[in-house]
Amino acid sequence: MSEPSAGRDQVFAAPMDAIGGFVFDESVASVFEDMIRRSVPGYGMTLSLIPLIARRYGQPDSRVYDLGCSLGAGLLAVAPALPASCELVGIDNAAPMLTRCRSNLNSASLAQSWSLANADVADSPIENASVVLLNFTLQFVPVDSRLDLLTRIADGLRPGGVLLLSEKVRFSDANAQRDLFELHHAFKKANGYSDLEVSQKRAALEDVLIPETIGEHKSRLTEAGFDHCEVWLQCFNFASLIAVKGEREPAE
Repeated sequence: MSEPSAGRDQVFAAPMDAIGGFVFDESVASVFEDMIRRSVPGYGMTLSLIPLIARRYGQPDSRVYDLGCSLGAGLLAVAPALPASCELVGIDNAAPMLTRCRSNLNSASLAQSWSLANADVADSPIENASVVLLNFTLQFVPVDSRLDLLTRIADGLRPGGVLLLSEKVRFSDANAQRDLFELHHAFKKANGYSDLEVSQKRAALEDVLIPETIGEHKSRLTEAGFDHCEVWLQCFNFASLIAVKGEREPAE
């Protein structure tokens, strides 16, 4: 699975007199595929492996949500691994992203029915779900709203349902934080970003993207009602966690 080709990310390539907060506007949406692949270590591997998890946990006649669906890469990745009776639901508050997401899903001729909503994931209902994707989205939700969102996800999952949470993370140990921060910087430079681009994007994301430690994520997932959770993939300062709610009910 791959997203349709898009432009090369040069959003922060020119010097800026004033740098505002990062927003998912048209300029970002038009290059988002390139941006995320060149900025997030392990992103491609995450997309290649989540279908294995979806195949294990996806249940017939259930909903599969992608919260913060952006261009639809998560839904496109998991759809072939799911029963045709599943309903795919993508939610994003950025209209330019949803426009491209709708086009991508239309082009894919998916076996499942699907719908998209231009809404805030922090207060969107989650119902009859067996799989929920939250890929690099929670980090943009205000910290004091994160527990409520995860609790609603847990409440909306069927027994045996799963949440896949991918996030940029920070580290309590100062040495680990410094080393992995610098490795992430090196990753972006190896992918063609200049020091200016890295610096200006970091300034735009400050106070917009708020990372937490893996321990903080695990503690919150437990408090939200998940029965067990663990890291299933980590690349530098980006990690993906799997959180399971209860045991799947036996088929009648």
